[in-house]
Amino acid sequence: MNAAFLNHRLRLAARVIANGGVIAYPTEAVFGLGCDPWDPAAVARILAIKRRDPAKGLILIAAEPIQLLPFVVDLPPARMAEILASWPGPNTWLMPVRPRTPGWLTGRFDTLAVRVTAHPLAAGLCRAYGGAIVSTSANVADRPPARSALGVRLALPDGPDLIVGGTCVGAGRPSMIRDGCTGRVLRA
Repeated sequence: MNAAFLNHRLRLAARVIANGGVIAYPTEAVFGLGCDPWDPAAVARILAIKRRDPAKGLILIAAEPIQLLPFVVDLPPARMAEILASWPGPNTWLMPVRPRTPGWLTGRFDTLAVRVTAHPLAAGLCRAYGGAIVSTSANVADRPPARSALGVRLALPDGPDLIVGGTCVGAGRPSMIRDGCTGRVLRA
């Protein structure tokens, strides 16, 4: 893909997010739905599109660990070293949240699932937007996730405002989820 065209698409997607919209985009394993994590209406719309129980919480992705700092607190140095060594990559960590982290992100939990993505386009989205974004699989709850832009259109015809084309790379399945405080694997 032409670099100028890609940069234009990333800027357009960032503008959609900043204006309260919902986008779909490729990640390591599946297409994700994303929005501004601070926007309750945008998050509610993603939950409605997916028919997802808000109590389950959501995942945030970032291009750099610093983009996650408004949402989660650092853990002891040894734990942070393990987490930081796993990024960027398909490793999602449950981390304790800051008091101001919105409940619409955490659901019934006192932790938030966060990941620094290795997918160049998804990381580019976070850079263009200037922060972390919501990242939840592009599908109706309990249905297989979309793995292409066409799959998003077919699975979610009334879905996102913008689909950022691209390919899922690297992982054949969703990211591993681990407890940041203990390192315990919760989803392999």
